[in-house]
Amino acid sequence: MTDTSTTTAPAVRLVGIGKRFPGVIANDDVNIEVARGSIHAIVGENGAGKSTLMKILYGVQKPDAGTVEIDGAQVDLSSPADAIKAGVGMVFQHFMLADNLTVLENVVLGAERLHGIGAKAREEILRISDAYGLDIRPDQLVEALGVGDRQRVEILKVLYRGARTIILDEPTAVLVPQEVDELFGNLRELKSEGLAVIFISHKLDEVLSVADVVTVMRRGTTVDTVDPSSVNAHQLAELMVGSELPSPSTESSTVTDEVLISVNHLTLPSPDGRPLVDDVSFTIHRGEVLGIAGVEGNGQSELVEAIMGMLPRATGVVEVDGRDVSGLSTRHRREAGIGYIPADRHRHGLLLDAPLWENRVLGHQTRTPAAKGIFIDKGASRADTERIIEEYDVRTPGPDVLARALSGGNQQKLIVGREMSGDPILLIAAHPTRGVDVGAQAAIWDHIKDARRLGLAVLLISADLDELIGLSDRIQVILRGRLVGEFDPGHVTPEQLGSAMTGAGDKA
Repeated sequence: MTDTSTTTAPAVRLVGIGKRFPGVIANDDVNIEVARGSIHAIVGENGAGKSTLMKILYGVQKPDAGTVEIDGAQVDLSSPADAIKAGVGMVFQHFMLADNLTVLENVVLGAERLHGIGAKAREEILRISDAYGLDIRPDQLVEALGVGDRQRVEILKVLYRGARTIILDEPTAVLVPQEVDELFGNLRELKSEGLAVIFISHKLDEVLSVADVVTVMRRGTTVDTVDPSSVNAHQLAELMVGSELPSPSTESSTVTDEVLISVNHLTLPSPDGRPLVDDVSFTIHRGEVLGIAGVEGNGQSELVEAIMGMLPRATGVVEVDGRDVSGLSTRHRREAGIGYIPADRHRHGLLLDAPLWENRVLGHQTRTPAAKGIFIDKGASRADTERIIEEYDVRTPGPDVLARALSGGNQQKLIVGREMSGDPILLIAAHPTRGVDVGAQAAIWDHIKDARRLGLAVLLISADLDELIGLSDRIQVILRGRLVGEFDPGHVTPEQLGSAMTGAGDKA
């Protein structure tokens, strides 16, 4: 029998992987080899096949062609349970933790047979935490943890189940710079202990700083595997999309003296009485982008939803172009001139099982081109969806395709096109490029710049501090529901913003 010792065999070898869906080739002759004791990054546009490939490695999808080897042995993975048994764990971009349970309870949930739920489990959690520098306290409630700590709990969950190969899907999407540094320290510790880390990310500078090897995918196949020390972000982007990495930086100022949105003393209490949004006031002028920076969970999502009228318990005054909209419904606020790109496109932006033309009219059904009296004008709606597909480069066969069939970047471009097509006065863009590739990111940046040039007021919420600095005319920091400082994007660094976001920096 062939020796499959993990000292010589790759942690993962994917050979000739192919996967087809109706009308789509998701993976075509994919070949990747991941060494044990390494951090191996996989990059590519949305739709390049990364997600399907990782689902195959984690047992969620079965390949139509090719083989999967783990530590030198060919495996047949029919479920995540099979993958876990083979030593493969996955940490998803959207954490799967129960807030009302402790760290220990979250970690052992579904794995009670390993070490029980008591002292032995606690001892094992502390052992893993100490071994890999995760600094996890088993008895703390998850709802009390920050984003970085929650991510470490997710990593601990897969280690607890015996994973020796860990897939991380967009792990830095919601982290501030200090948390990214801490995560990378954890990953290097995992690597030093002989684990293999597969790192999926759209942030090319981060990929280059942490990865030992980078594999580039394009149109469903692997096009190159490179040493990060031999390439830069521009060259990686060119391999991915055939063009240089774009920059979010804006041109000369378009800010005028005309106030288009005024928010005064906006407050949103939580059920326990602690304000989620605490006496927030700001204005945005015509042609101005106001960026809001904050660690996830500090009130930015509640602030946006309060402005949109989605949280009726909010108090305070919201004025759009001089009109008080505070008492209006979300629909009427939209009709007053607010365009809204939501942070969670699946929850608040799309009907995934509806065709694109229905998603085009979503939230805009009372106005042209959708409205025809009390009915929906399907023909006009389809025609306008075709216009958006063309103008916003939404890559799809046509307006009757289900939204679910689009990649994340193309879903996002459809939403941007829809919201820009409603003649807004104010555009609220909440994490507009989260989870999209560099090509879609560049397109969305251009549309936000266009909105600014056209004289819209833009409220930009983003966890990408380079994006905030590049696109904004002013940046405000939100901490525990309050605006605690204002920064000039021309003179602030991501590190300074990150410090203010955690309450450690000086207020500007």
